[in-house]
Parts: sequence; C-alpha cells; structure tokens
Amino acid sequence: MKKLNRKLLPAFRRRVFRMVSVGVVDDPINACYDIVSTLALLVNLIAAFAVTFDGAREAHGVLLGRIEAVTVAFFALDYVLRLFTANNLYPDLPEWPSLRRYVFSFDGLIDLLSFLPYYLPFFFPAGAAVFRLFRIARIFRLFRINAYYDSLNVITEVIVSKKQQLLSSVFIISVLMLASSLCMYSLEHDAQPDVFKNAFSGIWWSVSTLLTVGYGDIYPITPLGKFMSILITFLGVLMVAIPTGIISAGFVEQYSTFKRIGDYAREEDLDFVHVELSPRDAWVGKCIKDLQLPRGVIIAVIRRGSDIVVPRGDVVLKASDRIILCAEALRDQAPVALKEITLRRNHDWNGRAIRDLDISRQTYIVMVRRRGTMLVPHGSLVLLEGDNVILYSKERLPHEAKIPVN
Repeated sequence: MKKLNRKLLPAFRRRVFRMVSVGVVDDPINACYDIVSTLALLVNLIAAFAVTFDGAREAHGVLLGRIEAVTVAFFALDYVLRLFTANNLYPDLPEWPSLRRYVFSFDGLIDLLSFLPYYLPFFFPAGAAVFRLFRIARIFRLFRINAYYDSLNVITEVIVSKKQQLLSSVFIISVLMLASSLCMYSLEHDAQPDVFKNAFSGIWWSVSTLLTVGYGDIYPITPLGKFMSILITFLGVLMVAIPTGIISAGFVEQYSTFKRIGDYAREEDLDFVHVELSPRDAWVGKCIKDLQLPRGVIIAVIRRGSDIVVPRGDVVLKASDRIILCAEALRDQAPVALKEITLRRNHDWNGRAIRDLDISRQTYIVMVRRRGTMLVPHGSLVLLEGDNVILYSKERLPHEAKIPVN
C-alpha cells in the first residue's frame, strides 16, 4: 500500500500542477479550471467595485457579500493547491525549500493576500480597516493573464532589461525631490509658517510639482520661492521624461529585435531554436569554440539573465544561459514526417522506461516533451502521463498526430 501511495501521489500532484498552471489547456479539466479561475477573479473585482456604490450596496448587498465569500474561498483553495504542487513548480529544489520559495515569491504573496485579509477580521476585529486595504492585492492576480499572451510579456522583459537605467532615473528624481523640498522650506517657512511647517511639507510640494500634478494646496508666495518653483517645474518635466524615454526605447529595441530575427529568417530561409542550459548539460563550463557544433549550425544569441552576450569563441557557457541556435532550413529535400503521441491516463506507456517499450525497429523516439521541457529519450527515461512523445515511425500508431518537418 505504501509503495502504491508513493507511486500515485507524484502522478496526482503532477496532474493537479497542470490543472492550476495558467495557460495549460491541453485537457478539458485544465481549460475549465483556467476559465473558472479567471471568472472568479473578474466577478470578485466587479463585486468589490459595485459594493462601493450606495445604491448597489443597499439593493444587492447580500448578493455581493455572498459573491465575495464564494470567490475568496476559491482563492484559498487555489492557494492550498499551489502549496501542494510547489515542488513541481521548482523541481530542482527539495520539498520544503520549494514550498518556502513559492510562499515568499511575488505570486505566492499575492495569492496569500487575495484571501487572507478576508478571514483575518474574524480573529482580529480591531484591524478590519487595515485588512480591507490589503484586499487590493487581488487585482495583481490579473498579471497571470500574461501566460496567454506572449506580447504582454514584452512589458516585463523591457522593465527587467532596463532596470539599471530606471533605478538611476528614480535615484536622480529622489535626490532632486529632497533638494527642492529643503530649498523651498528654507525660502517659504518664514512667510508661510503654517503651510511649510517642516521638511515633510516641502517634500509633498516637491512631489506634486516634480510629477507635474500640482494640487495647489501648497504653493510659494515669495518672489524668490516662485522663481525657484518655475525652475523646479521645468526640471520635473525633464526628470519624468527620462524613465518614459527609457521604457519607450526598450519597447522599440525589443520589437526591432523580434522583427529583425523574423525577417532574417524569412529572407535567408533559416530556422532558430531556443535552448536553456541546465546545470547538468554537457555544454555548461565549455567555451563555444570547443562545442564542436555540426556544420551549418551556429549560436546566434546568448541571453544571460537580462544581458545579451555576444557568442564569441572564448565565451564560457553557464547554467541558465538561454541560447538561440541558428541553422539553415532544409530545401529541395523530401519532408520528414514525425508523429506525436500524448500519453493519456490509460496509455500502455505510462510508467514504463523507453527501453521496455514494445515498439518495432521501424519506430524510434526522437524527443519527449514534459511540461514545456524537452527531454533526451535515453533508455532509462520513464514516460509519465501527460508526456508528449515525438517519434519517427513507418507504421500506423494509435492516437498519433503527424508533424511535417520541411
């Protein structure tokens, strides 16, 4: 019984992980869970906005309260399922470190804050107002929609790639804000002791002025203060334009890169392959010149974190490097017909090593795709439910899907 449980639990955990993973819709249950999760979030946010209107609260207050209770309970269940499958999210870590990493990750904290503030007032009534403030964190769950749209991920990539420049601009704005607040306090305190009471009053004025908002609740009245205000307002326009220009340039650069690679591939009839190195890969620690790549295959780009590394011969590859390989596409040759089989629950290959499969000599497995990761089909590799097995065979196989390779 214990052996059976040890075998069934990992399979069940993988099944749950695929269900709660956003964007994995290869199964009706997974697709349904994604739809329910998205609808629960949207309905919860609509109810949260509706309850702020007096008319809606008086007419439908009970209904809105029940909607919030049901959707928050779903968020709590979703959090428990993600705790249960944390080891599948971070397969390179042991059980408890992977659980800890998810709990303290951005997604984990947002998932926790999406339901915990709703229940805390039952135990700590005095902090109900503060707990309601934390419910705003639910709106950040909308970022999970990025998994459906690769174009939205460009925003994250631009911010990460330009983070040094953005931090520098924020630092400059902070220094200018502090300097202008102290300067204005010195110029206006004697004339307006009730308005510019301290340095914090100056900071509030400098923030509203530098960010070109200008609420008008605090403003200089002395000639020298007004002159200084004009200079700081002009500097504010320039300072706010810096991060805007950085992000705009990042978008142009990112889309230009995608377009250039795509156009080059069409013009030269080339194929590009994306590979991410793991610590156990044979290429890790080797120079590019020592890789002995096949003729016609080159390394086009190496992405290391947020940096782009030029693939010179003396560059040493590291774990987690993302490599784009380039090769000339096949031309004037007969296409190779590969076949793909998705292992469902009752498939005979589930739980069996490749060497133990009963397949003919006219069939061989080319690759195994597992949760978005490509695995080399060595003989000891055990196939699991949900694996996509790509193979070449001259025979007709059940449940196959053909993949033409030109």
